Amino acid sequence: MCESCFPGLNRREFIAAGGLSAAALSSLSAHAAEDTEPAIAPIKKKPASVLAVFLYPPLDVVEAGKLEDSWARHHWSTWPGNQFQPEKQQQKFTGKIKEMAKKLGVDVEFIPGSVYTSDGVAQFIARAKQANPDAVLVVNFWNTFSKWAYRITQEVGCPSIVYHSVGSNHQLPPKDLMRAEGIYYIHSIENWEEIDRALRAVHAKKQLAQSRMLRVGPYGEVKESTDARLGFRVVTVPAGDYNALFDSIAVDDAMRRRAAEFGKQALRVRDVTDEYLAQAFRAHETVNRLRRHYGGDAVTIKCLMLKQRKPCVSFSLNNGDLNPCGCENDFNATRTMMLGRWLFERGGFQHNPEFDTSRNQYFASHCTCATKLLGPDGPEQDYWIRPFFHQLPKTAALDVQWASGDPVFLTKDDGRTIHCWTGTVDCSPSSPPTGGCATRVLVNIDRVDDVCEVYPGPHPVLYRGTPAEAKRLRAFAKLYRIPLTGNV
Repeated sequence: MCESCFPGLNRREFIAAGGLSAAALSSLSAHAAEDTEPAIAPIKKKPASVLAVFLYPPLDVVEAGKLEDSWARHHWSTWPGNQFQPEKQQQKFTGKIKEMAKKLGVDVEFIPGSVYTSDGVAQFIARAKQANPDAVLVVNFWNTFSKWAYRITQEVGCPSIVYHSVGSNHQLPPKDLMRAEGIYYIHSIENWEEIDRALRAVHAKKQLAQSRMLRVGPYGEVKESTDARLGFRVVTVPAGDYNALFDSIAVDDAMRRRAAEFGKQALRVRDVTDEYLAQAFRAHETVNRLRRHYGGDAVTIKCLMLKQRKPCVSFSLNNGDLNPCGCENDFNATRTMMLGRWLFERGGFQHNPEFDTSRNQYFASHCTCATKLLGPDGPEQDYWIRPFFHQLPKTAALDVQWASGDPVFLTKDDGRTIHCWTGTVDCSPSSPPTGGCATRVLVNIDRVDDVCEVYPGPHPVLYRGTPAEAKRLRAFAKLYRIPLTGNV
């Protein structure tokens, strides 16, 4: 938001309309010179906690006929049978799960031994209720214990991951476990990838709930609220805060050198002067100081009419560094990128969709695409620097070149449903003959007869990633009771 958004207002009247008091303006401007105590402290993030239990009976209990199932009088090992060696399987699963959890930064506590009685199940449920973990993980190695796995998921009161190894169930898997809300049911053979997806989903939800989104726009004052579904904080920031901070930051020699070096790394700089490239890094400094000042993990700004203050390059850089930045004060798009930051550990490309209906291809176009599509430690894509497409002045934006044949997926959390479609990059078409905005990507969507059917509303987010990575969304949606649509 800027003066041009309020025709007839001068700068002083505009700042007043933005709700920025003289004291607040003075305090924020002081941050241009040095970083003092933030107005809102950043949220200190704690790891997600998972309580894990194995369900199976010791062999001596089975052979003594003391097991609590209908086969006891036969001294019978039901599926998986007496060759399965569940104790050794437990050791193997425990080691693999600990390895995954350490990599993700998730705290997993394992109940010693195994649970194989109704009293043991009740004791575990009581312990889980007292511990109040972010999720429980039930590993079931015994056919007749599925009813106890289900009981645990219904009584502990938190999201549940149930792993049921193939060969530990007789005939069709239990429908109540497969269909129940809040359960991610895995019925597979040593499927570490699925367990990893489930733990990543729990990790992402925990970190999201400890995050803060800044919304910069036509707000009268700074206010903080909480997103009802995912639990993150939302701070509304008056547009005047951003404008005043930008205007108080001088373009110095260090900023010009950084802008010049960034320009040298581009394949080409087209119609963007050195001055406007320096202004891009002035905006980058403004965004980052504003983010620190209000303790923000993510930022979205009503940005279209900001003239020389537009943060296009800053948003590209921040998204590549896992600081989600969304265009046009779009809450749902920014929320989607916040989810992607933790679930995929990479930045997404918020874009406007278009469609080649003759070739059944999807066209994504916008001005804030990251150059690092696989996260901060990943390779950097080639890019051009060219002007923002829609108005003067010719502020800088990035034309990022996506590689033909790379796997991608398109997603959007619209507040009710998560949409996800996998596909493959065709190319980054030039402009002309295409229009749109600075970065343009043409995509072949997998298994869709009419490409227009994938449209999930304004500003979906495109990720460089495989169908296997996209399936992390399936685990997240299942655990947190969110409808999922698409081809995942």
